[in-house]
Amino acid sequence: GLAGVMFLANIAHAALPATFVLYAGYRFGWDARDVGFVLAAVGASSALVQGVVVGPLVRRFGDRRVLLAGLLCGAVGFSAYGLAPTGVLFLAAVPVVALWGLASPTAQGLMSQQVDGSQYGELQGAAGAVMGVATMIGPALFATTFAYFIGTGAPLHLPGAAYLLASLLLAAATALAARVTAPGVAR
Repeated sequence: GLAGVMFLANIAHAALPATFVLYAGYRFGWDARDVGFVLAAVGASSALVQGVVVGPLVRRFGDRRVLLAGLLCGAVGFSAYGLAPTGVLFLAAVPVVALWGLASPTAQGLMSQQVDGSQYGELQGAAGAVMGVATMIGPALFATTFAYFIGTGAPLHLPGAAYLLASLLLAAATALAARVTAPGVAR
């Protein structure tokens, strides 16, 4: 169900912190200052989405639609990260990926609607466990993917492969979320 959606999304979340500094230097020649500015833009964009955008969108379109839109934006944005031939095009994807921030609060809202008040603590504990496992898997998965696809034995030189893998995980999360939140589906 939605726990699977969050598991996939949380694994994908590790792509940026696990590889960004290496990727940015390798692909675009960015130094520590450049990386710092980009990470600040990522943080500011994410804070704006979570602090200002989520509430009004949920009120207008509902949790399900906003969840699906957020996951889809993450998938599209990570594809753009992985395929961007220039730093400017990478930067253009930052606001798109920031809209992925719509997904987590709406998924939490949908999950909390599925349990009564006495089970909410158990739900939060289970969600934390899922995040913990994903946090352990993600960094190794993406760092290994990045290293493999820039190595001499790679079948294809693809420095952005880690971000494309994150995009695939988010696309799978979007498809799963669409299925498990469809009207009339027993939860």
